[in-house]
Amino acid sequence: MDTGQEKTESTARPTRSALSETMVRQPFSLGFFVTLGGLLAFALGAAIDNLSTILVYIALALFIALGLDPLVVRLSRGALSRTRAIVIVCLGFLTVIGGVLLLIVPTVVGQIAQFIRSAPTLVADFQESSFFGWVQETFGDQAGSLIADAQLFVTDPGNIAAIGGGVLQVGSTVATGISGAVIVIVLGLYFLASLPVMKTSLLRFVPARNRQLVGSISDEITASVGSYLSGMVILALLNACFTFVMHLILGLPFPQLMGVVAFCITLIPLIGPVLFWGIGSLVALFSSPVDALIFALAYVVYMQVEAYVLTPRVMNKTVSVPGSLVVIGALVGGTLLGLLGALVAIPVTAGLLLILKQVIIPRQDAKV
Repeated sequence: MDTGQEKTESTARPTRSALSETMVRQPFSLGFFVTLGGLLAFALGAAIDNLSTILVYIALALFIALGLDPLVVRLSRGALSRTRAIVIVCLGFLTVIGGVLLLIVPTVVGQIAQFIRSAPTLVADFQESSFFGWVQETFGDQAGSLIADAQLFVTDPGNIAAIGGGVLQVGSTVATGISGAVIVIVLGLYFLASLPVMKTSLLRFVPARNRQLVGSISDEITASVGSYLSGMVILALLNACFTFVMHLILGLPFPQLMGVVAFCITLIPLIGPVLFWGIGSLVALFSSPVDALIFALAYVVYMQVEAYVLTPRVMNKTVSVPGSLVVIGALVGGTLLGLLGALVAIPVTAGLLLILKQVIIPRQDAKV
């Protein structure tokens, strides 16, 4: 048995040495293969860059499917089959999306137009307020010049056109966004219907001896990610409702628009509420310094309630991630992929921690 292995090694060594000698004696062939490998790597990178939008669509659709899957699983535990549960969840999801769009989009578009028209008036009222007088007395004429420059920039149509890239480009961007949203929703519903088949097919690539372990870990990761995404949507919706109600109580402008902005920004874990606290307080400052102070204090109280009361109840079924890793993951994901990266970073971090706890650490502990 050993003699056969030695013969195999002895026959392999001359082959490798002969190959290396051939490559050295023929530098043209070596340079050709090295250049070909570099070109293939460059072509692969260019293909991935060109497909980046499609990959983002696939990632968003997959996360929609994972976010709706816990609801499907909960409904299918009763008398309903998974097919009927998927149909009910899909119809409910599309109904909610359509209702929200019909209720919010016309109002938000109108309020955006109103905000653009009333921007000079808001700036003028802010300049006449006592708070601006105190700022001007404290910092001198610099505050007045900054406000004047900001007002001139906002009211200049050329600047607005330059920022938007022109009316045609803005319209093209809106049309692309709408078509992308439709693609993501349809693809997400398809992923939701075929999620068990996708898991089974992917497990076939794993060796048979490891399929049970990999299957249990993948089920736990997908369940955790789905619960996390559902929880983030619920928390963002509560945040948007709180912002809308506070704007109505205080009489602040653009309540629907600020509610939508709050929902989109607070989807980012930990960092999102802090960002919106600054944005919401700054927007309220143009209306009234007192109302802005009340809104800022009320939102700080709400953030504490959300952190210590709402989040533990909503996120009780997700994999716990240390706060430092949440911040680091959100920053890294946001830097690499923007808002999508910030949303994806926390579930990815949770999945990596789960693999670390159930696979890597037990293997290290088993080593003597």
